[in-house]
Amino acid sequence: MHATETTTEVPVLRITPHVLPPEPAEALPARNARRSRWHLRGKRALDVSLSLPLLIGTAPLVALCAAVTRITSRGPAFYSQQRVGQFGRVFTIHKLRTMYHDCDRLTGPKWCVPGDPRVTPFGRFLRAAHIDELPQLVNVLRGQMSLVGPRPERPEIAATLATQVDEYDIRSAVLPGITGHAQVHLPPDVTVSDVRDKVRLDRDYMRTWTVWSDVVALWRTARKLVGLHPRRANT
Repeated sequence: MHATETTTEVPVLRITPHVLPPEPAEALPARNARRSRWHLRGKRALDVSLSLPLLIGTAPLVALCAAVTRITSRGPAFYSQQRVGQFGRVFTIHKLRTMYHDCDRLTGPKWCVPGDPRVTPFGRFLRAAHIDELPQLVNVLRGQMSLVGPRPERPEIAATLATQVDEYDIRSAVLPGITGHAQVHLPPDVTVSDVRDKVRLDRDYMRTWTVWSDVVALWRTARKLVGLHPRRANT
C-alpha cells in the first residue's frame, strides 16, 4: 500500500513532538530591532492587498482541485498540519492534500523527497504547479504567515534541526512565508546540509529586508512558476 511505503534516500527524523520556546527579544537581528512600525505595516499591507484578491480569484480553481483530490484518492481534500511560526508559536497550516491519507501513521514525520511514494498522482501535479499552497493565503490573512519569509517547519522536525543546525531558531524572529529568498533559489530540503544552506539565505533576508525585497521575491517566485528559474544564489 502506497501510504505505508518508506523512503531510504535520506534520514527520517522521528522525535517526540516538542514546541520551541519563544525567541527572546535580544535574539532578534539588530536591524529588526531598529525597523520602524511603518516598514512592518508596509509588509502587512502588501500581504493583505495581494492575498485577499488571490484567495478570491483562485477559489474556483482550489474548489475544482479539491473535488478531483476526493475523487482520485481516499481521504479529505484538505489537510491541516502544525507548523512553527514567529517566536516559536505553533499554528495550524492548511493545504490541499497531495499525499495518500494518513501516510505518516507508520513512518512518523519526515520530509518529502523526489519520487516519494506517499504522493498521489494528482498530488504530483498539485505540487508541481504549487496549487496545494494556495489555502495558506488564509494563514497570511490571519497574520500567522507572510507571503515572503522563511519556510515554516513541523514542530517535530524543527526541534531536531535546532540541535543540528547553528542558529536555526533565529528564523522564528520573523513571520514564516509561503515563499521566500531561500525557497526561490534552492530546491526543497532533503538533507540537513540543505537546511544549513537555507538558513544562511534566511539570515541574509532578515538582515537586509525591505518591502521592496519582498516584491522582488514575489516577482522571482512568479517567474519560477512559469519556468523562468532564477540564478542559483551563493551559499
